[in-house]
Amino acid sequence: MAEIIEKYAQSVEGKKDKNVTIVTLSTCMWCKKCKRYLQDKEMKYQYIDVDKIPPEDKSKILNYLKESYQSRIAYPFLICDKGHVVGYDPTKYEELMMDGEK
Repeated sequence: MAEIIEKYAQSVEGKKDKNVTIVTLSTCMWCKKCKRYLQDKEMKYQYIDVDKIPPEDKSKILNYLKESYQSRIAYPFLICDKGHVVGYDPTKYEELMMDGEK
């Protein structure tokens, strides 16, 4: 799975590295808010706009997410070292990634 993610993921630089990957749709306003949130918090992250990759690879990524996280699929789908968040939820992002930082 890592090879597909590496093939399509686009990196965004930031000062804080929490090993964040988000699976998004390029047209989704909530996905854009998630990206802006991470940028505002100076987080380094990578993202994959699944609507811009071949359908067979999109299918592999979605199946991987369902199997690995036992979760429904909604966008954005954020994954980091401490867990995952389905949908746009800054409160949960804060709990997973900020370690008490503001």
